[in-house]
This record gives sequence, C-alpha cells and structure tokens, in this order.
Amino acid sequence: MNPSHKQLIQIALVALLLIGCVAVLLPFTGTLLFAVVICLTTLPIRNRLLTLCGGRSSLAALLLSLLLLLLLVVPMALLSGSLADAVQIGIRQVKPLLESGIPGQPPAWLASLPIIGPDVTGYWHDLADSREEMNNLLRQVFDPTRKFALAAVALFAQGLLQLVLVIFFVFFIFRDAHIYADALLTGSRMLAGNLGERMLTLAEGTVTGVMAGIVGTAAAQSIVAMIGFLVAGVPGVILLTIATFFFSMVPVVGATLIWLGAAIWLYNGDQTGWAVFMVLWGMFAISSVDNFLKPILISRSASLPLLLIVVGVFGGVLVFGFIGLFLGPTLLALGQVLIREWLAHDGPDSAAALATESERQP
Repeated sequence: MNPSHKQLIQIALVALLLIGCVAVLLPFTGTLLFAVVICLTTLPIRNRLLTLCGGRSSLAALLLSLLLLLLLVVPMALLSGSLADAVQIGIRQVKPLLESGIPGQPPAWLASLPIIGPDVTGYWHDLADSREEMNNLLRQVFDPTRKFALAAVALFAQGLLQLVLVIFFVFFIFRDAHIYADALLTGSRMLAGNLGERMLTLAEGTVTGVMAGIVGTAAAQSIVAMIGFLVAGVPGVILLTIATFFFSMVPVVGATLIWLGAAIWLYNGDQTGWAVFMVLWGMFAISSVDNFLKPILISRSASLPLLLIVVGVFGGVLVFGFIGLFLGPTLLALGQVLIREWLAHDGPDSAAALATESERQP
C-alpha cells in the first residue's frame, strides 16, 4: 500500500474516533463542565478531607459527594416539590374564576389606590358585567402564567436530575484528581509552554472567583431574607430561604419575586405594617447584598459586567438547563479573562519582552 494512502487512512480513522467520542460526550457536556467547575471551587475542601482520610482519595471523594448531595440536592428536591404543589393550588384557585366569574363588587382597598384606583374599579365593574370580556382577559393572563409556572417546575425537576449527575461525575473526578491535574498541566505546557501554564492558573482562579461571587452572594441574600421572614412572621421560612438562594442567581428580578410574594401575602392577611417592612427590607437589605457584595467577590478574579452576567444566566439556562444559572456566567467570565490575557500577551511589548528573555537564556 502506498505510504501516503496509509497515512490518509490513519488520519481518517483517528478523525472518526474523535467524532464518535464527541458524539458520545455531547449530551453530557453541560454536566461535565459544571462538575469540573464544582471540583475547582471545592478543591480546598477536598484537600482537607484527603488529609483527614489519610490520603485515601476514594473515601475523600465519597464524603465530599455526600456533602454536596446534602447541600444541593436535598434543598432542590424540597423546593421542586413545594413549587409543584403551589402551581397545583394556584390552578385550582383560578379555575372557579373562569367558571363563575369575579365578584360584582371590587375589594375596598382597590378603590383607595391613589391615581389608578377609580379607573381600576371601573374596569372591574365592566369585567363583572361582561362575561365574555372577563373570560378573554382571564385566558390572556391565565394561560401564559400556567405555562410559565409549569415550565419553572420542569426546569427545577430537570435541575434536580442534572445535579445528581453532576455529583456522580464529581466523585470520579475527585477520586482521580491527581491524574487529571497532571494531564492538564502537561497538555497546557505542550500547547503553549509557560503561557499555557499561566492560562491554566488564570482559568482556575477565574472559575473559583466567579462561582464564589455567584454562590456567595446568593447565600448572603438568602440569610438576610431569612432574617426578614422570621421578623415579619412569614410561614415556610426554610423553603422561602432555599427559594431565595436559587432565585438570587437570576439577575435583577430573582430574589425580588420571593420577598415581594411574602409582602403580598402579609398584605392580604391584613398585616399592612409587616408588608411595608418586608418591602423595605427587600429593597434596602436583600437587594443591597446583590448590588455590593457580588461585584466585590467577582472583581477579585475577573471584572464581569452586569450585561455578561445577565446574558450568561439566561443563555446558560437555554443551553444547559438549570445548571446554566451557574455555568453560563462562569464560562463567559473565563472566556473574557483568557481573551484579555491572550491579547495582552500577544501585544508588541510582550513579544519584545519574550524575545529579550529568550536571548538571555543560554
């Protein structure tokens, strides 16, 4: 056989093998990437556990996986179940309105609203008199709301399964962490020498910093929100705190949905004073944590603009599902830092510095 033909056949076989590997791993891309992110973020805990376990990596990986199950999967399961129950209760409460219509007289507080009170009251009477117009309005509001609520339940259920799979991957990555670390270090040196090693170190710091900013801010917001819920006497504090933690990762409106819902519940229960307190606590305490703490934590490793955080969260959810809340901003921050470092390293000053350094070496 002609040597050139033999070489082409070898290249084709290697290409087919690579395509097959990519096809097999493609459904698990998001979960594998998120498992790597979690491993980088929790590496100090793993090293501490490894020391306590006498160097037994399997036992240390198992303990850390159980800890992650307790901290992530159990709260997620509780929140998913409560959210599904809340959606069913809401649908049952709205159905009678579709069948019998709204009461003829609006609530007294509606007419007392400044500026818009009389108009809203008049529109209420029009809806009560016209069954067809009321049904059209309820359908316009009810159908999208029902679909959104069901989609939220499905997203959290999907996130629960993804987290279980992520922790499964985390166990094996941490068990053989030294093998993967040596392979990454060797590969980065082979590809780009000292620059590759520096990029690898920079990537590790960026991933850790962004995850600390996102998760740390969400944890701080949930603690501050829990204090407000306890002071105001809102029921279901534990579930509301868990919900605040996960929803806080959605920029701008995430945690607001939780504390505003608690304020509305207090107002409907004739606790106007506590409702006002909940709104003020949410605006000036809970939201302030996101405005001040997140930029400080993230800026320690990467200056991530709000636009990239928003795009990362929503784009990450669309691509990776629930874990995109964490993975999207992390990937964008990592890409931004690496591109900046690469451009700075490829500049004329850097090239001249490298040339000078190479001339000094024997």
